[in-house]
Amino acid sequence: MLTRHEAKKLYRLRWTAFGIVGLAYILSFFHRFAPAAIAADLQQEFAASGAELGGLAATYFYVYTVMQVPTGILADTLGPRRIVALGGVIAGIGSILFGLADTLTAASIGRLLVGLGVSVTFISLLKLNAAWFHDRHFATMAGLSILLGNVGSLLAAAPLAWALAFTSWRTVFVGVGGLSLVLAGLAWWLVRNNPGEAGLPSLREIDGKQAHPPHAGHWYDGLLTVLRNRATWPGLWVNTGLSGSLFAFGGLWAVPFLCDVYGMERTAATGYTTLLLMGFALGAFFIGTLSDRLGKRKPVMIAAALTYCLCWLPWLAGAKLPVLAGYALFFLMGLGASGFTLTWACAKEVNPHALSGMATSVVNIGGFLGTGIMQPLAGWAIDFARHDGAARTLADYQAGLGIMFGFSLMGLIAALFIRETHCRYIHPD
Repeated sequence: MLTRHEAKKLYRLRWTAFGIVGLAYILSFFHRFAPAAIAADLQQEFAASGAELGGLAATYFYVYTVMQVPTGILADTLGPRRIVALGGVIAGIGSILFGLADTLTAASIGRLLVGLGVSVTFISLLKLNAAWFHDRHFATMAGLSILLGNVGSLLAAAPLAWALAFTSWRTVFVGVGGLSLVLAGLAWWLVRNNPGEAGLPSLREIDGKQAHPPHAGHWYDGLLTVLRNRATWPGLWVNTGLSGSLFAFGGLWAVPFLCDVYGMERTAATGYTTLLLMGFALGAFFIGTLSDRLGKRKPVMIAAALTYCLCWLPWLAGAKLPVLAGYALFFLMGLGASGFTLTWACAKEVNPHALSGMATSVVNIGGFLGTGIMQPLAGWAIDFARHDGAARTLADYQAGLGIMFGFSLMGLIAALFIRETHCRYIHPD
């Protein structure tokens, strides 16, 4: 049992770690989705084609994808505190460079640094959640993390479009870079990797259980354990299909699609993407909580993925929906896509606890790999279908939307192969 002083200390350090790294995660989501709101500005500023714009936006996702497994290794060995602090410095420098860039190349380098810096935040947050919260609450906390992170995506939609009426996109990104540097300092100063670093027992020991054993071998052996586990891999493909298509659409192509096909103003179009991301944020939290309470992962994930896939059909058909119906469909689309968030809990639960960083990082590759592929590929398809100099039409966008819909179907199929864990560790440590 904890003394009153220890309980207060546990509570304070738990939420300090979650709050600081969570704020850094908000900035990672902001950077992920901001190109959609400033797409027209970027195209005009750098005279970029659709494919070049997609490549600029996707630079973030390329480096994010490459960094997932190294992040998992670093989180399991060095601990979240160090890598979040270093990542914040790199992301801050990258955001400032992006805001000051005078060429497409310089902007791409800035965005690459941003992707490199923020790539460590989510896996670190999951690692902290696994250390500072009870096992039975992991999916709920993962959902809460996504809910918090999506504050950044919401800020990158309608609020960013509103702010651009008063200031330039360059000023916004320089300011966000400065905030990243501040959070890096706070992470180094205040975050602790686990209760043991603060002289406290682990959460399992508080519950009267034996603590999870540390990984005894080299990190390389741990990574091989995760990669050789067949139950790890379906979650990666669920992420690739559902998360990748959601981020590719909401993070870049949704606003141009609504403006060009439906004649909306940018501010109105970002209102739709705001609801898309709001649905995703709320869905991630409630789906995680629902899964924990039901004691099941797989059926919840499949139902959500099916809903998401069906939501693509009206947009592929160019349906003329009433405003409220359009809003509802975008919200439902985000709600359904959030089913992929359960893959992190599944990956953790089919692998040893000491390797939770590596397990979740392997699965997390999928979303960024999918987005990195789809953003420029959809741009290329739209450019290819478009007649030279002509305004983009529904037929042009259908080529890009079809690619994203195909990926979403792949995610649904992959969900059928997820191993049900019943919300507990099924891998012997």
